Amino acid sequence: MKKYREVEEILSPDKSHMVGDGFKVMNYFPLGESFNKRMNPFFLMDFNAEVDFPPTDKPRGVGVHPHRGFETVTIAYKGAVAHHDSFGNSGIIYPGDVQWMTAGKGILHKEYHEVEYAKKGGPFEMIQLWVNLPKQYKMTEPKYQAIQHDQKGKLELDKNAGSVFIIAGEYNSIKGAATTFSPVNLFDIRLKAQGEVDLTLASDFNTGLLVVEGEAIVNEQHGVKATNYIQFKNTEGNIHIKATKDSIFLLLSGEAINEPVANYGPFVMNTVQEIQEAIDDFNKGKFGFLEN
Repeated sequence: MKKYREVEEILSPDKSHMVGDGFKVMNYFPLGESFNKRMNPFFLMDFNAEVDFPPTDKPRGVGVHPHRGFETVTIAYKGAVAHHDSFGNSGIIYPGDVQWMTAGKGILHKEYHEVEYAKKGGPFEMIQLWVNLPKQYKMTEPKYQAIQHDQKGKLELDKNAGSVFIIAGEYNSIKGAATTFSPVNLFDIRLKAQGEVDLTLASDFNTGLLVVEGEAIVNEQHGVKATNYIQFKNTEGNIHIKATKDSIFLLLSGEAINEPVANYGPFVMNTVQEIQEAIDDFNKGKFGFLEN
């Protein structure tokens, strides 16, 4: 009998909220201190499940806001998002692309629907993760990693089952495109109907799986559908996924950063004093300037 990694919990958030006027998200974590520890170093996951936005000449989005002490990872599935920051960087992500921003010592940032997409409107689907930084890197220089879909590591599965795209980490000796400050695996998994995949991950890595689209049977016994999130226990065993229709999954797995966490709004630091310093630095203009 195959040994599968135990499932701890299956979540299906039924509530969504707007972030700015351009992102209608369901939040899977943080859900309190105990749950945060279960997915450390991932601190937040917001999923904008597919929604149709009507055409507009004024792109929707989120205005200027600061970040310090962590990284934001935005994954596009439908639609397009443009971003700008206080260091003069800008870019656009289209379906399949990833924007990996290291906020580090502090940055101002804004994200909007890309102009041409906004004019046409249509389906929109995105995920944003917050990934904590170890203490020694919290004040590192801000940077971006712009990862196009065809730049991800790619493994074609046997029997025409689908593909595993490696954003970060490694799978079957294929490495992801992103560099990270602590060990992290982030896989964009796309299975055809009846396609199967087995994943072997370090048992001490905190691990979860989001069903972005479609539905599947996990470990031969757990039926899951779109927007379900599966939290796994830190036990030995493979994770087996069999799609019952064409499906997309996001697998996140990482080594815990065993350091104190203090957070307030857009700042994730180690102490309350560091949070106050972040607020003070922001108010003094040390994060630079960015026009709304």
